[in-house]
Amino acid sequence: MQLGSDRAYDILRTQHQPLDAIFAPKSIAVIGASERENSVGRTVLWNLISHPFGGTVFPVNPKRHSVLGIKAYPNIAAVPEPVDLVIVATPALTVPSVIGECVDVGVKGAIVLSAGFKEIGTVGAELEQQVLQQVRRGKMRLIGPNCLGVMNPHTGLNATFANSMSMALPGKVGFISQSGALCTAILDWSFHENVGFSAFISIGSMLDVGWGDLIDYLSDDPHTESIVIYMESIGNARSFLSAAREVALTKPIIVIKAGRTAAAAKAAASHTGALTGSDAVFDAAFRRSGVLRVKSIADLFDMAEVLAKQPRPKGPRLTIITNAGGPGVLAADALITDGGELAELSKETYEALNQLLPPQWSHNNPIDLLGDADPIRYAKALEIIAKDPNSDGFLTILTPQAMTDPTQTAYQLKPLAQIGKPVLASWMGDADVEAGAEILNQALIPTFPFPDMAAHVFNYMWRYTYNLRALYETPVLPDNADICDRTIAETIIQQARQAGRTLLTEVESKQVLAAYGIPTVATQIATNAEEAVKLAEEIGYPVVLKVFSQTITHKTDVDGVHLNLHNADAVHEAYNAIASSVTAKVGANSFAGVTVQPMIDLRNSYELILGSSIDAQFGPVLLFGTGGQLVEVFQDKALGLPPLNTTLARRMMEQTRIYKALQGVRGRKAVNLEALEQLLVRFSQLVVEQRLIKEIDINPLLVKAEEISQNSLVALDARIVLHNLDITEAQLPKLAIRPYPTQYVSSWTTRNGIEVTIRPIRPEDEPLMIKLHKTLSEESVFFRYFHLIKLSQRIAHERLTRLCFIDYDREMALVADYQNPETEEHELLAIGRLSKLHGTNEAEFAMLVSDRYQCQGLGTELLKRLLQVGRDENLTLISAEILAENSAMRRVCEKLGFRIHPTAEGSVVRAEMIT
Repeated sequence: MQLGSDRAYDILRTQHQPLDAIFAPKSIAVIGASERENSVGRTVLWNLISHPFGGTVFPVNPKRHSVLGIKAYPNIAAVPEPVDLVIVATPALTVPSVIGECVDVGVKGAIVLSAGFKEIGTVGAELEQQVLQQVRRGKMRLIGPNCLGVMNPHTGLNATFANSMSMALPGKVGFISQSGALCTAILDWSFHENVGFSAFISIGSMLDVGWGDLIDYLSDDPHTESIVIYMESIGNARSFLSAAREVALTKPIIVIKAGRTAAAAKAAASHTGALTGSDAVFDAAFRRSGVLRVKSIADLFDMAEVLAKQPRPKGPRLTIITNAGGPGVLAADALITDGGELAELSKETYEALNQLLPPQWSHNNPIDLLGDADPIRYAKALEIIAKDPNSDGFLTILTPQAMTDPTQTAYQLKPLAQIGKPVLASWMGDADVEAGAEILNQALIPTFPFPDMAAHVFNYMWRYTYNLRALYETPVLPDNADICDRTIAETIIQQARQAGRTLLTEVESKQVLAAYGIPTVATQIATNAEEAVKLAEEIGYPVVLKVFSQTITHKTDVDGVHLNLHNADAVHEAYNAIASSVTAKVGANSFAGVTVQPMIDLRNSYELILGSSIDAQFGPVLLFGTGGQLVEVFQDKALGLPPLNTTLARRMMEQTRIYKALQGVRGRKAVNLEALEQLLVRFSQLVVEQRLIKEIDINPLLVKAEEISQNSLVALDARIVLHNLDITEAQLPKLAIRPYPTQYVSSWTTRNGIEVTIRPIRPEDEPLMIKLHKTLSEESVFFRYFHLIKLSQRIAHERLTRLCFIDYDREMALVADYQNPETEEHELLAIGRLSKLHGTNEAEFAMLVSDRYQCQGLGTELLKRLLQVGRDENLTLISAEILAENSAMRRVCEKLGFRIHPTAEGSVVRAEMIT
């Protein structure tokens, strides 16, 4: 019993595009149409009728019988035909009632050009909410308010109030901007540069339609090959990240984000809070979703062009070929400064170049072919280096010199465009090199006037590869993944809140960490000097004394830490010193004793920081980096969004400077990076599950360069700050990425008594998915996919990664996981998938059951649970297309209440259920 529905999904997603009412309308009403010169209402109407889009335009103005010679109507209800799209250009105060009238007559799309909403303050924000309430009464989607409008150059739609002569050229780039003024500037620039667009969108205040909606729409648009974005704020962070992560795998998304220098929070109870600035969080979010962030508008469109022409590099190593030393050095400087690497020439490449080039060549990378290099020397050198396995990309530089032939050299370079590695060129000069540069561009080899620009672009290309790689790599399920004891952590947190506290003590903080499998140094409390001495002797010297307090956040600020105490006198003296210092600086009420801990040997070790704090736009954010007392000084940090898996944990580590040391440096052994990865994963699980935690620091997290032992990874100090006592669950910051839905995990027994765990799929399940596909018969494959697919294609890494590494906001895949009691090996017996359709409240389901376990009720149980997921997600319709001969799947659907309908294709039926 299998259900085939990949094809059905493709059909359904093209049939259900609510935003088509905005981008491909058949009829448009302009509410606020006017004949007043330079008014918004006149300009947008003129743009619509000057650039025919294949539909009808209805001016709406209660004071006029016609506008620009076209019959006008007093209100939307008076328009004699159904209207797909309304464009509103009336004062802000009138917009709520105008939108309400449009909803009443069934209008599906709206663009609100009017300003005067939240950008002017509280009154405007209240108006926006009134508009949104009207929109939600129907099935309308709305762009704006306070926007320029939208263009669809491929259909001729110009629904903007841009200059009447400014219709974007048709092309392959979907452009979305939060700034209307920037839109007009980009539009003017695009004519000069001959840049075309598949869509040109001013998004405005994002009251309804946001980044995620538009990214999804452009992902389905056949004219769009890349998406470029000017962003000022994220809006719905989860929607953006969810859409971007799915689409970036097939279409590049390139973002320029304004506000890079916004100051971080000035006051924070933890080091983490002080270190996480909002712009750095955006960087982390873009990396997590496979989005490429650039720094300039030129970069924005350069990268859209380059990624459309050339393959992405597989690494950061670039080989530079030049006929002049200076430009080669400039390119190398730009490359290395920005994080790239010069490729090290292989022995074979080096020897071959020695045979080809004059003795005076550079004998290194950059490869200087010398000023007399003719086209043949270029061609032969390029043929040699193209075979070098150490290079991930090539940059060819040409300066016009006496022996140089830029045009013929370009012809020689053309064959390199198809070698499978990126090839860039810098033909330096003006008229002399113009013909050669045009030859290269026509051959899909991007050219740049200066070599440092080309090196800069190569680094961006590698960064994009790096971002996407995390989406493709299969993580490893952490050892002892289920060792966490949530109940202990929850109890400690609740007890502190009941006592009226939002700051956990060091002891409580370490207990919470220990509940999640994070090793902590043994810590005991002493309330007088004699007790401190007694505990120190039980632990064994040397020891550490730290202030114990329910109010102090940074112990070193009050001289509350004394290290390396070797005897009773030292302990006694340290206790009294801490008590005196705390009393003098913050008062006796803040002193509740000391903690006594063993002094850990710091040799061959590194001090790290691991923490989490709340970002206003993305919710909980993770921090990893160099720790210790000077953590804010070193500023060696990486940010990430929870939840993590082992791949994402390693990516965070790789962003820091200390990562190189952790791999082993200057005779030191490498630390156990796999164990550190898994600790980061468990820490992210803590942050995800204990949502009452506002800030948390582990500083330092001591990591020793030795084999796994009790003290190779250990939290020496910890601090946890909770949210305010009056916060409700609904007010808690929302995670930017939906975590693993543990509520759908439970055991179930098949008809023949096999006990399985039915649970949501995980990225780590890829190897098990391969095993499942190897059990399938040709009939099962045919029923599932409507045609036969070779095993090698079904189990291809790129395909299975996308099926296993899902976004639980967009789809749910439940697997039946069986663990063999003898071998303890796992096997997936079946999988059921529920996929939401873009822009709708509907979903389509699919099913696959291993041949050996069919007729055991697995399909029925999985579909039953998927229906429950659909209800939880408030879906209105769940459906699928089924081969008519697939009688087993039809029976399952009928048994669960689906209605079966014939389709135009006699071989296929459609199953539907209104939830």
